[in-house]
Amino acid sequence: MNIKALLSATAVASVAFTGAAIARDQVKVVGSSTVFPYTQGVAEEYANKTGSAAPVLESTGTGGGFKIFCGGIGPDFPDMTGASRAITDSEKELCKTNGVTDVTEVLIGYDGLSIAVSQEGADLSLTNEQIFKALAAELPDGNGGFVANPNQMWSDIDPSLPAAKIVVFGPPPTSGTRDAFVELSMHEGCKNLPGMADLRKSNRDKWNEVCSRMRQDGPFIEAGENDNLIVQRLQADATTLGIFGYSYLYENQDTLKAVSIDGVAPSLEAIGSGEYSLSRPLYNYVKNAHRGVIPGLNEFLEEYVSEDAIGDGGYLAERGLVPLPADLREKTRASVAAGESISF
Repeated sequence: MNIKALLSATAVASVAFTGAAIARDQVKVVGSSTVFPYTQGVAEEYANKTGSAAPVLESTGTGGGFKIFCGGIGPDFPDMTGASRAITDSEKELCKTNGVTDVTEVLIGYDGLSIAVSQEGADLSLTNEQIFKALAAELPDGNGGFVANPNQMWSDIDPSLPAAKIVVFGPPPTSGTRDAFVELSMHEGCKNLPGMADLRKSNRDKWNEVCSRMRQDGPFIEAGENDNLIVQRLQADATTLGIFGYSYLYENQDTLKAVSIDGVAPSLEAIGSGEYSLSRPLYNYVKNAHRGVIPGLNEFLEEYVSEDAIGDGGYLAERGLVPLPADLREKTRASVAAGESISF
């Protein structure tokens, strides 16, 4: 990796920052709870290989991470943020407002959104339409209007489903996992319900509101940004379901099992091929003005995009990351080495 070329390119941007950087000698990373376990794995490997202090990591959720990351340049602000979706235009504007305009987007791999239940729970296979009918705040009433979701039991949705209360723990609105779940599952489950195709054509904003809003009357419970808490809830109660990234299911296969979506269970192969419909890319975003200034940041990035980490059979695959194809991995490494900046 050609780090020297990048250091030269960022030297001017870093001059004003250099003196203040002495106040921090560890890399600081915030962001997605889904990306967190992968960053944790790289941090451990980096510390073991270099003998340097491991980066300071904070799981804030994707939205929360961008808010902190885009707050400014300097040691008081993080060097990187993990994200389970791409940065939005409004987040770019926040970054731009605060002088954060030289940022490299680092695609690290793929993940599958998983719905899981205890190994002691019922074997479940759900469609996205059934998931929407369980978790949406409102449902079409058949007459062009909407009613508050009346479904309290899974069997209310379909008699073939268990006669058990709907209790699903999931991510809050600040989470990229929530954004992806709404887009990949809720919207998919909503679009073919009576009247929704016509509504999408006539009033896209209303369609998006109805198809995106999660219920708040009990069956869906926001569990915060710590996905391990959802894991613990499922382990304690075999009747509850949880929504989180595939890595948390992968690492807890002894106590949890997947709910199949449209007949397909999440796996490394199904996520990588796209057969599993709730698949998404994962990212890191890094401030180039911090590179060559915050000790260890370049070395940490180099480790993160190494073949040992994100390659086929790499140690992040052992944690549940679905690797990129070889050509995209090379593209990621080249982007990091060159310090390619996203457009603002």
